[in-house]
Amino acid sequence: MKKFSFRLEKVMQLRKFKEDECKLALGQAISILNKIENDIKMTAVKRHNATEQRFNAGQDISSWDNYILRLEQEVEKLAEQAAQAELVVEEKRALYIEAQKDLKAIEKLKEKRKKEYRKEMMDLQMTEIDDMTAARYKLL
Repeated sequence: MKKFSFRLEKVMQLRKFKEDECKLALGQAISILNKIENDIKMTAVKRHNATEQRFNAGQDISSWDNYILRLEQEVEKLAEQAAQAELVVEEKRALYIEAQKDLKAIEKLKEKRKKEYRKEMMDLQMTEIDDMTAARYKLL
């Protein structure tokens, strides 16, 4: 029995490569978004600590106010970056989902062709067995 070969195997490999590339790009975009979110959290902690220290400090309240104001501006800037990063993540996610669909379609086609091939081979084997059996009874 000859081995099953799928004519679109190279196309399937290319689609798998594309899916892997999209998955990697999505992972990098999510990583950037997570870093920005962590920076926002760390800045919020710094602001909270600065607010507490402002009340404990005696004379340099205005410098603490300036520092707190700068931290608030940094949080706003990071929030804008997070919004942009979220858009990039959604774009990369859409590309990844599309690549997955393309790969899955060709994998389903391969499975269908493989099933057809097996059925053809089984039918061929049954025909050969029937012919051998018929030839045996003719000889008797």
